[in-house]
Order: sequence, then C-alpha cells, then structure tokens
Amino acid sequence: MKTPFLFRAPSFDAQAIDETIRSALASAGLGTTAGPMPGVTDTIRRALASASASGRLPTTDDPQAPCGTFAAREYANRAGARAYKLYVPAQLNALQPPLVVMLHGCTQSADDFAAGTRMNRLADEHGFLVVYPEQATGANPSKCWNWFKAQDQVRDCGEPSLIAGIVREVAARHGVDTRRIFVAGLSAGAAMAVILGETYPELFAGVGAHSGLPYRIAHDIPSALAAMKGGRSGLAGLPAAPGADGATLSKMAQAVPTIVFHGDRDHTVQLSNGIGIVQQARNAHSAAEAGAAMRVSTERGSRPGGRSYSRTVHADAAGRARVESWTVHGAGHAWAGGSQSGSYTDASGPDASAEMVRFFLSLPCAGSA
Repeated sequence: MKTPFLFRAPSFDAQAIDETIRSALASAGLGTTAGPMPGVTDTIRRALASASASGRLPTTDDPQAPCGTFAAREYANRAGARAYKLYVPAQLNALQPPLVVMLHGCTQSADDFAAGTRMNRLADEHGFLVVYPEQATGANPSKCWNWFKAQDQVRDCGEPSLIAGIVREVAARHGVDTRRIFVAGLSAGAAMAVILGETYPELFAGVGAHSGLPYRIAHDIPSALAAMKGGRSGLAGLPAAPGADGATLSKMAQAVPTIVFHGDRDHTVQLSNGIGIVQQARNAHSAAEAGAAMRVSTERGSRPGGRSYSRTVHADAAGRARVESWTVHGAGHAWAGGSQSGSYTDASGPDASAEMVRFFLSLPCAGSA
C-alpha cells in the first residue's frame, strides 16, 4: 500500500558527529580531558545519544523537540516476539503516570509513527509514557497488524496477547497508573486498537481509532479488502464484508470510551468503517446503561488555514462523553494534524494527537490491570 504523504526525517551518525567535534577541539588546541571541556563534551554526547535513540537531532528552531529517553526493547510470549520502543519524558506528572499505547499502520515503524504523530511531545507536556509496539515483517510483509485474522481478534492469543504483554511489562517496570492506560492507532493499528479495547477492557481505559475498522468486520484477506472499501472490493466475485452496506455489525460487549477520527475522502479505508466503530461503541455503552439512549451533540469547525471538520459527542445519562467522533472533510488516509517528518500525515487537519490525549486524560479512572 503506497501513500502520497510519505516523508522521512533525515538520518545522522552520532559517532561521526562526535569525532568531528573532537577533531575541531583538538585543532583549536582544546583538550577533552582537562579544564572545562570534559563537561561540555559529555553534555554534547548525552544529547547525541538521546537524539540517536529517537532518530532525530535536536534543533534550535524546534523548542518543543522531545527531551526524554526513547529506547528500543523486545517482548516475547508463546505467541512470538515483538520489538517496541518506549518514550519516557524527562518529567512525569505523577508517581504513577498514565501510559498511551500507539499502534502504527501498514509499512510504518515505531520511529516513523512517533515522528508523524508527535505523541512524544505531548508526553513531555502532560507527563505520560508512550509505548510503540512494532509489527514484524515476518508476521506481515507490509508490517500491518493482522486485525483481520481470527486468531488475532481474541483474548490471550496472537498479536493481542503480545501487545497486552508489552503493556503489562512497561506498566510494571515504570509504575504506571494501571487505571489510566490508553491505546490508539492508525489504519491497521486502529483496527487492532479496537480489538484490544474489546478483548482487554480491564487493561485499556480508552481507545483511539484513526482511519480504522470495526471489530470483527473481516476474517481473512478477501473480507478485509472488501471491508476497507466499504463492502465493495472492486474485484469480481469477492463478497461483501460482514457489516458492510447496512448489514448488522458484530456486537461489542465492552463499553470502553472511544474517540474516532476519519477523513471523508479516505479511499484506502472508507469512512463507513469509522461510522461502524462509532456504532459498535454506542451500542456497547447503551447496553451497559440498560438500553438508555445516549445524548448526541455535533459541532462544526475548521483548523485555521486548514481543513474543516465535524465533531460529534455521544454522552451518557450523566452527561459524560463516552464516544467522540471527528469527520475531517476533504482528508484522505492520513493522521490529522500530523508532522511531515512521518508518513501518512495531513498537517492541515485538526490535531488528532492532541484531541485524543485530551479525551483520554479527561476520562475518569477506569479498569485495573
């Protein structure tokens, strides 16, 4: 799957830069082992090490560049192994900080997704941790999360068990508030985030789905392709996906607060899928409230100089927002308000990262790992 929004941050060699600095100091007659220079060079090396881990150099024109640590790790269980990257901000907002889990889309990586969503900057601002599980090419050649496979749609099996294991490992090591763990994703990552909210409701207090698909909308590759196209695959003889074209969607039993973003010009994953996620979440919350109707309100706005949007909030009888959906008008298959240093981003849209964090952190503490 190719994208017209593909941008990459330039790479750099921290060791080569360090050697250049040492040579320049030596040519100026300045040593690095005596006088004031050891402290200076040590500071430079620490900055380069942090930047190397995050895949970017700090710049003077980027005062909001992430300033925490971004480390690569791996987790394994009986379902296999997956790499992940963990961002820990320099300052946490509590002894038990929240945790946001970010699931990339097809062809993306943890570094790419972090750069495009700028979630690490928000972590610096609000004092939470961010973990980026990374799909293995051996599990999917396009690095898509396998949201469409039956074994990857259930608890304690396949990829849901791996991601849940990563989350529990990070939470235990870093003293995370287990009542404030949230999961969000883009495209295939969003579809997997929806699965995790349904299969591990005690672990995740909120779900964010950007350009994703409903729970159990597909069971194999042909039905996945049909679902992505809104039930119309465009391929002769390929059946419509379950839940498409007005058919009954699979039910979700878990009422997990959910925020959805989707572009109405998304031709990779049609808008009908975002609508389906909202409908499943609404149905689950209504069932949890003994069938009580939800209060619905819609507002329209636009990002200054950018895209317009419609924002709909579905609240319970007490007025608490349970489901929130954003339709970004004119947008395609891209993270709204994202940075061009990552792929699949649309800088002209409303800031999906900031709005998801706002939604998550406003939720009452729920669930316990």
